[in-house]
Amino acid sequence: MNTLEPAAQSKPPGGFKLWLSQLQMKHGRKLVIALPYIWLILLFLLPFLIVFKISLSEMARAIPPYTELMEWADGQLSITLNLGNFLQLTDDPLYFDAYLQSLQVAAISTFCCLLIGYPLAWAVAHSKPSTRNILLLLVILPSWTSFLIRVYAWMGILKNNGVLNNFLLWLGVIDQPLTILHTNLAVYIGIVYAYVPFMVLPIYTALIRIDYSLVEAALDLGARPLKTFFTVIVPLTKGGIIAGSMLVFIPAVGEFVIPELLGGPDSIMIGRVLWQEFFNNRDWPVASAVAIIMLLLLIVPIMWFHKHQQKSVGEHG
Repeated sequence: MNTLEPAAQSKPPGGFKLWLSQLQMKHGRKLVIALPYIWLILLFLLPFLIVFKISLSEMARAIPPYTELMEWADGQLSITLNLGNFLQLTDDPLYFDAYLQSLQVAAISTFCCLLIGYPLAWAVAHSKPSTRNILLLLVILPSWTSFLIRVYAWMGILKNNGVLNNFLLWLGVIDQPLTILHTNLAVYIGIVYAYVPFMVLPIYTALIRIDYSLVEAALDLGARPLKTFFTVIVPLTKGGIIAGSMLVFIPAVGEFVIPELLGGPDSIMIGRVLWQEFFNNRDWPVASAVAIIMLLLLIVPIMWFHKHQQKSVGEHG
């Protein structure tokens, strides 16, 4: 009996479950708060640091195809930083043109998505409750299929002997097929089609939260419907407009599949340049530098959106 007492006394009362419950009581809140930061570190900060490290290296015929920044030789640690990859982006006008065209295509596509998405969101928000869910389903239904298949479908629609040209020839609107595929117009069509649901949903959410007594008050005071729309409804849905614009603009800047399949040789967007540097030229350092600059360019609208969100919360808080 005496030999068993020390073992029984050394065993913690309740065992592992008690220890885990005590840990949750003491540090549960900290663990919950830390989870999003762990997620951001693993999926955003760490990949960014890896890409930034590669951008400071040199191209090499090896696996992976770049040199290491830090090497240990003869008992000494040598660090080699190569800024030539970033300087190359300023020397070659190809990269500047790619950045400029990417921003231009993304901005115009975002504006077109807004012109199409706002009326769609308005129609859904003001539809009968019994049909509202069906309309929302129709908006997001294309996203359930493969993105690549949808782009290939547009190739079949826009080609010279495709659905669109055959329909226009049948109507007698045109005498010969229009060249739409492999042009910048096809890129705009593909991007707007792919991203317009991301514009519709935030605006729809903002529209259903509007206090329409304000709209009725403006109309009662003699404001015309068009003026009421731009002075009352649009400011109240500004948050949804900005959120939808960010959801369209940011991914559209780095779009690769749509310019590659629907665009032509003039559709030089930064996504295509990245692909060419990574896989065709196997110049990972230059490609990483291109990606870093693109990310820095996108920080500007992201910070502006974050500032607007904080201002909006402060006004309503």
